Amino acid sequence: MAEGEDMQTFTSIMDALVRISTSMKNMEKELLCPVCQEMYKQPLVLPCTHNVCQACAREVLGQQGYIGHGGDPSSEPTSPASTPSTRSPRLSRRSLPKPDRLDRLLKSGFGTYPGRKRGALHPQVIMFPCPACQGDVELGERGLAGLFRNLTLERVVERYRQSVSVGGAILCQLCKPPPLEATKGCTECRATFCNECFKLFHPWGTQKAQHEPTLPTLSFRPKGLMCPDHKEEVTHYCKTCQRLVCQLCRVRRTHSGHKITPVLSAYQALKDKLTKSLTYILGNQDTVQTQICELEETVRHTEVSGQQAKEEVSQLVRGLGAVLEEKRASLLQAIEECQQERLARLSAQIQEHRSLLDGSGLVGYAQEVLKETDQPCFVQAAKQLHNRIARATEALQTFRPAASSSFRHCQLDVGREMKLLTELNFLRVPEAPVIDTQRTFAYDQIFLCWRLPPHSPPAWHYTIEFRRTDVPAQPGPTRWQRREEVRGTSALLENPDTGSVYVLRVRGCNKAGYGEYSEDVHLHTPPAPVLHFFLDGRWGTSRERLAISKDQRAVRSVPGLPLLLAAERLLTGCHLSVDVVLGDVAVTQGRSYWACAVDPASYLVKVGVGLESKLQESFQGAPDVISPRYDPDSGHDSGAEDATVEALPPFAFLTIGMGKILLGAGANANAGLTGRDGPAASCTVPLPPRLGICLDYERGRVSFLDAVSFRGLLECPLDCSGPVCPAFCFIGGGAVQLQEPVGTKPERKVTIGGFAKLD
Repeated sequence: MAEGEDMQTFTSIMDALVRISTSMKNMEKELLCPVCQEMYKQPLVLPCTHNVCQACAREVLGQQGYIGHGGDPSSEPTSPASTPSTRSPRLSRRSLPKPDRLDRLLKSGFGTYPGRKRGALHPQVIMFPCPACQGDVELGERGLAGLFRNLTLERVVERYRQSVSVGGAILCQLCKPPPLEATKGCTECRATFCNECFKLFHPWGTQKAQHEPTLPTLSFRPKGLMCPDHKEEVTHYCKTCQRLVCQLCRVRRTHSGHKITPVLSAYQALKDKLTKSLTYILGNQDTVQTQICELEETVRHTEVSGQQAKEEVSQLVRGLGAVLEEKRASLLQAIEECQQERLARLSAQIQEHRSLLDGSGLVGYAQEVLKETDQPCFVQAAKQLHNRIARATEALQTFRPAASSSFRHCQLDVGREMKLLTELNFLRVPEAPVIDTQRTFAYDQIFLCWRLPPHSPPAWHYTIEFRRTDVPAQPGPTRWQRREEVRGTSALLENPDTGSVYVLRVRGCNKAGYGEYSEDVHLHTPPAPVLHFFLDGRWGTSRERLAISKDQRAVRSVPGLPLLLAAERLLTGCHLSVDVVLGDVAVTQGRSYWACAVDPASYLVKVGVGLESKLQESFQGAPDVISPRYDPDSGHDSGAEDATVEALPPFAFLTIGMGKILLGAGANANAGLTGRDGPAASCTVPLPPRLGICLDYERGRVSFLDAVSFRGLLECPLDCSGPVCPAFCFIGGGAVQLQEPVGTKPERKVTIGGFAKLD
């Protein structure tokens, strides 16, 4: 029984040792220099926060052509172990710099380097190629001498060496061979001693006797972290530069205006953050293990998928090879048939010519026929023979081979195919689409238009995602609404919520997968449901001066010759008419919104609403703008100027002229325009591309907006005791175009309601 318990205890101890060994082995990766791949020795902290051995950094700078920037030579304190009289035989190969060369280096700023002259006003900045981040890091003018030494990392390396027993026992550096085991170390002397040597080199009554002994070590560090610029102990931390500074650095102009805190505060803050992060990681070890398993599963899937991809590519290439081989066989067969046909024709021609030789063939037969003396028989035989001889004679006189020996017509032009094969590559996913903000807008529906970059692979279809940004944020990831497999490069999003802000994005998809999302686009929807109406040309208009388009969505004022004649007689009391056109729909309840575009070159245009009955009464007979009976308003015909009248005005108009909007004194506060002493008397604002009109029938208020940014321009009261209809007034030349409803566009519709939400 006791033996079983001892065995179980032994097994537990061995398992613990294995875990400790594995943990230490995994930590060893963090203690290796990225240059020499060995444990750090006097590591320096680069500006990119990576570490590198001081000796390795000097070697790298030397390879880059920088000479003398490996650090301040005086920064290395001398030790008894490095003097000629006491140096150990193991260190006899270390050579000291010559005094004359050291003086030259100190006087010249530690040497010269490419691109710098001695005494230059603008010395070259030293760049160090960091092997960890694969980028050049700026070291400043002083090079490695301006970097801090990572003493914490040195201590971790030393503790790791001691835990794994790396290097064995530490020997005394001052003993005669064979050296004894070191029992003490001295940071000031930077050497390890046995008891006798420590007493010998630290005699009583001298300054060295005040040196404090430490444990023997192979790496000596200063007691505290010193400023590389002033050789003073660092006491503060600059949050702006994210750098430790000393008292001298703190008062220098370099850190003027920076946020500097004591190093104790920075220590506590950073330690708390690190402890909190480490506690979170240690408290979620199950999550880490789950993610490791997931990554391992991903690795297995990657291996399988990679092998499948290789097989698919090999199969496709073999298929191409089979097609080429089949094509090669058919082309060779065609050449073979053509060759045999030509050879047959040439062989027949050779036989015919051989029959023309003396004594053979046709010539020999003709010679024998000529020997015939019987005239009737000769005539009978020679008639047919003469035709053959004639044809042979003609062929002989006009000799030409029966077939050509050239096969130029069988040449192949494979330039296009070779180019295609050369450019044969894996199919790439579409690049992020670019949303056309000039054509994308929100009205009764949202019209979204986009395009792919010029050199992007084609997309088979697109995915649209959108969400409202003005709703309270829900806990968890952002929830998007999605529409899949949208064809074309535009879409309609139906039934958007009024008075909301939508953010939209698009991404393409093809056989290779989904591409990146486009940049988010924010769209404001109208503050009320859109009112659809047409321009009514049946009354209140002069057909001579107003021209309404066929679709009844645009109107243009054409004053013509009468206005010119009136302008010529302006000083003699001419009378100019106000031309009015109304909408064919009247509002009797709820809230309504519509938009229009006014030609910036219009002379004077009024856009607004009014009671249908009052509009008919007021504008049935055209008023005269020059007549003393006509009282022009101060920006809108709302009657708001008359403070003594409590009745609500029957009209509300916004005055536009020559690309400007005229706002009266009462409208400036609504538009956010104020002067030095309060609201200005009157002012003008630039005309936006589209104007929006929002009518609240129940509240008896009408608002004029910038239909692009939905910024308020004017808000005024309105008498809504009866039907209210849109109205447009013209004085002189001008044009108005109603905003066309998005639903009339023949585009693909995407209904917002009822979509599955995407996390």
